[in-house]
Amino acid sequence: MKLPSRSKSYMIPEYSLTGDLLSFLTCNLQYRYQNKGTLPPSKPVQRWFGEFIHGVLEEAFIQWKYNQTQFPWDWKEDIRPIEDLIDLRLQVRGLYPHDEDLFFSILNQPDEGLTIDDLNEHDHKKLASARAEKAINIWGKYLFPLIESSELLIKGVRQMPNYDEKTSRSNYYGINGVVDVLTSMKINRTLEQSTLDNYNNKIIEFLKKDPDFQKRISEYDEGDEYEIIIDYKGMKRPPVKVLDSKIEDKWENHKQQILTYSWLRSKQEDSKPIVAGIIFYLNELVPSKEDLVLIKDELNNDLTDIGNEFENDVDLINKWEEEDKAPDLSDDFKINRSIRIINVDEEEQQKALYKFDSVVADIENSLIKEMKGCKIQEAWKADSDERTCSACDFRTFCKNNSVKTKEFKIP
Repeated sequence: MKLPSRSKSYMIPEYSLTGDLLSFLTCNLQYRYQNKGTLPPSKPVQRWFGEFIHGVLEEAFIQWKYNQTQFPWDWKEDIRPIEDLIDLRLQVRGLYPHDEDLFFSILNQPDEGLTIDDLNEHDHKKLASARAEKAINIWGKYLFPLIESSELLIKGVRQMPNYDEKTSRSNYYGINGVVDVLTSMKINRTLEQSTLDNYNNKIIEFLKKDPDFQKRISEYDEGDEYEIIIDYKGMKRPPVKVLDSKIEDKWENHKQQILTYSWLRSKQEDSKPIVAGIIFYLNELVPSKEDLVLIKDELNNDLTDIGNEFENDVDLINKWEEEDKAPDLSDDFKINRSIRIINVDEEEQQKALYKFDSVVADIENSLIKEMKGCKIQEAWKADSDERTCSACDFRTFCKNNSVKTKEFKIP
């Protein structure tokens, strides 16, 4: 009796918006080593802070939901325990920050018998802790009452671009992503109600002032519900224009991320019309010296959309030098720079999906080249900016390194 041969396994490649799309656009070769080769960066500080601030805000929302803690939250009593909890979670995954970025950790030194009261002002003012406190006390009090769900996993399937029956791995590919926050609101509440839980809601005020948002919700009947997708970014507000072609256009990529999220969410059965996305650039609440240098340059070269209307703050930044103490910028300046509203419509949504398709096509093309025997550095393009190259673990042997590495010598 002749036994039938086993059919070839069918696999649909999965791509995520942040782990694949944004990583690949930063540097193709770095993406190959870190994501496909499972070679994580030796000092993933940026990744640590992104995961830290996401974890702190999610845990803070859960505690607010069950305890209804009134704002502002006390750092030692309310925020500090959350920071320690998230810190331990990240340590289990091998993620550690630089000492100058993180608060003093009591849980890391149990033998010394320290308590929360032993913390001093210097420990409190370390960057990660200061940003977490500002994020909760500035945006948390407006955002938490609006949240419908948080950390929502969304998935979808699209046709594989440039599909070839002989060479392509699959005729479809999957997209997945995690929405940080999903809000659900009604049209009449947003237009007529200026207060929420007895205080003015700044998020709703920003939405009211946005003409694209007002035009979008005018298409629906009064009383209809709609959704807004919200994403946190542990970074400063990116420039709206990029002068160097090697530098990743984060402004446009973040917009495409929100638009792709909106398409994925619209495919779920319980979804409501998605009219906008909001990105919070949380580093703007407590900018570092490195952030201030970039902000200063962007203001002087007309590369940013928010800032020049705040004359006093611009004057302080222009007078500031790197060796000086950080200028005392106004809350209005920092709040306006930390929020970005993105209009969601079908035309822009399709453009974002085509962009995702083109990135997937490039990744698949490089993978197929490598599977056919092409060398890694020939199959994957390495063409990034100096800042990315200088922090890359693979710069010593990368042929396209934009930073000239000193000749390696054995000590």
